Amino acid sequence: MPESFANTKDSTNSATIDWRQFFSDSALIDLIDIALKNNLDVLMTLQKIEIARADLRLRKGALLPEISGGGSVSQRRFGRYTMDGAGNRATEITPGRMVPDDLPDYYIGLQTTWEMDIWGKLRNKKKAAFARYLGSIEGKNIVLTNLISEIAITYYELLSLDTELEIIRETIKLQENALSIVTIQKQAAAANELAVQQFDAQLLNSRALEVEVLQRITVSENRINYLLGRFPQPIIRKKSILPKEIPAQVKVGIPSDLLENRPDIKQAEFELMATKADVKSAKKAFYPSFNITGAMGFQAFNTSYLFRSPESIAYTAIGSLTVPLINRSAIQAQFKTAQAKQIEALYNYQKTIINGYIEVYNEMNNIKNLERAYNLTTKKVTALTQSIEISSELFKTGRANYLEVLITQQNALQSKLELVSTKQQQFNASVNIYKALGGGWR
Repeated sequence: MPESFANTKDSTNSATIDWRQFFSDSALIDLIDIALKNNLDVLMTLQKIEIARADLRLRKGALLPEISGGGSVSQRRFGRYTMDGAGNRATEITPGRMVPDDLPDYYIGLQTTWEMDIWGKLRNKKKAAFARYLGSIEGKNIVLTNLISEIAITYYELLSLDTELEIIRETIKLQENALSIVTIQKQAAAANELAVQQFDAQLLNSRALEVEVLQRITVSENRINYLLGRFPQPIIRKKSILPKEIPAQVKVGIPSDLLENRPDIKQAEFELMATKADVKSAKKAFYPSFNITGAMGFQAFNTSYLFRSPESIAYTAIGSLTVPLINRSAIQAQFKTAQAKQIEALYNYQKTIINGYIEVYNEMNNIKNLERAYNLTTKKVTALTQSIEISSELFKTGRANYLEVLITQQNALQSKLELVSTKQQQFNASVNIYKALGGGWR
């Protein structure tokens, strides 16, 4: 990885800051707290962790002997002209009693099977399961990071829309005042009907814009409600974004910090570790497998004799060696599949690292450019706000026509909305770089 981000030398990394310290807005912090408890995606990832934990237990259990208990009841009849049938006819089952043709059999005891993991096939499966379990935890951290950033961005969008609505309503008041003035001038023959209609059309356009912003506010509020896992309700918030201070300057640290801080990179790393263990396990499938099976319990032809010891004690012990010979092509296919998945995981790991670096680099430049754009737009808004007052006074005295007033008001409105949009983008950039560095899940 590169040694730094655009020749930055600061080793401090903001990703280690707790999100409650990174965000200073108490209303936003309360919303995030609710989401962390109720968000359905978070709850689903917790279940995925449980699934991975259960699979790990399964792989651990495969290393140990499997012991089960049970019983059976059966009845057998041997043909007379068979070795067993002929032998039974001349054999006493109890003193003075020959073996009957229909022979009951009762058994109760324990059975065991155990595959001896001599080559490490099962141990590597356990390692793969453990790596995927750790990866599932990182998957939860990814969800947490995305959730926090999405709530913050939508929250700042709501503040921006509130500010836009306030600006539009102030503009509507100015336009209503201008419309009343031009209407009076028309009555005094100082203006014509065209001017009245132009002012009226501009006012109607602003009112339509007001309705549009109100709808966008509703959608943004319900987006937050969805992320919080609840039905639509008002979102408690401050009503303007312009006075808010942007979060403190984010410290990016050094690129290698991403390997430790970004949960998506760590998840890709654990998946790479898991596929490595899968390859080793698939390779061991070519080797012989050793299995031990056995049973021990009480067996008798009559229940009254079943628990007599040692007469009714029965046991078996079998050791087997299995070597794959004919169907090796299937094992080879599994081995090649595991190898391909390992290479795929390696490429994905590299891709995730490059993507993380680029995200941080892009947001660093975005923050710088947005700061310059905000300063320029602020000056533009100041100039156009003054021009509204000037054009209105000139219009009243007849030294400016109505088109100049219309254009000035429209330009001022657009510039104010641009200023709000730029401020929102600054907040979004600070959230995005915090997320890109791997912050938010701690």
